[in-house]
Amino acid sequence: MNHWKKMIAPIVVALVITLYYIGIAVFFVKIPGIPTLIKVLMVVIPLALAVVMIGVLISRIKEIKGGEEDDLSQY
Repeated sequence: MNHWKKMIAPIVVALVITLYYIGIAVFFVKIPGIPTLIKVLMVVIPLALAVVMIGVLISRIKEIKGGEEDDLSQY
């Protein structure tokens, strides 16, 4: 149960940033008059960043469950 308290902040931050990136992608889809190539890039890049954020969150949750709450202690 103690691990859940330490996972709340990373989950909330990752959720907010992921929603932000998805919002940017949706925003660029809705703008009329942008060339298709630019529109595709402005959708793919934020969605790729959202996927990376989810991957980082999964990695951080594994670290917390493994007992590595403080990454700086390794250095």
